Amino acid sequence: MDKLIAYIPLVARLLLSALFILGGIGKLSDVSGFAGYLAMGGLPAFLAWPAILFEISVGVSMILGYQTRIMALLAAGFCLVTAALYHSNFADQTMMIMFLKNLGLAGGFLMVFAHGPGTLALDKARA
Repeated sequence: MDKLIAYIPLVARLLLSALFILGGIGKLSDVSGFAGYLAMGGLPAFLAWPAILFEISVGVSMILGYQTRIMALLAAGFCLVTAALYHSNFADQTMMIMFLKNLGLAGGFLMVFAHGPGTLALDKARA
């Protein structure tokens, strides 16, 4: 069981990274559309490129287990801000689900922040 547990943080980091990497890469196909979406939520459109680069960076950081705690904390904040600004229309069931998804992601990132990346990472866990 202990050998299996050694792999769980890596699996968790891979699962958390998937949405961020795929989301960031997907936004590259329509940066101007994403910039418009940002403006719709009240953020300046010029944040499109930094947001895309942040999403991809978080995903790569989680996969490698590099600067994991700080990136996890930043990602949790990103998820909470995104939930509040873009997914808070609870009259729309899809938006409510996306809001709750972002809360769950934030919780996962906070667990990585609290417990570290595990032993299979460039960073080593220090609990």
